[in-house]
Amino acid sequence: MKYAYPVHYDWSAQEIIDVTKFFKGIEQAYEKGIERQELMKLYRRFKEIVPSKVEEKKLCDEFEQVSGYSSYRTIQKAKASSPGDIIKMER
Repeated sequence: MKYAYPVHYDWSAQEIIDVTKFFKGIEQAYEKGIERQELMKLYRRFKEIVPSKVEEKKLCDEFEQVSGYSSYRTIQKAKASSPGDIIKMER
């Protein structure tokens, strides 16, 4: 995919890397599937960087606009799944 991930340039380099990893995890859920535990680990780190629900929604909406992938629906599916499940999303 050729698009830019939504990030804030006042974040540290590691925070930008970790937020990018979260969005790549969302991509993976749509493209081939991702283990629930791995996705939830990425999401927990994302929430450490972006604790505000408003900011989370803004970033996830920006990502969905450029990618077509819904972070919200993916995380809701992961939360409703059991440990060990593979999260595979349909467009």
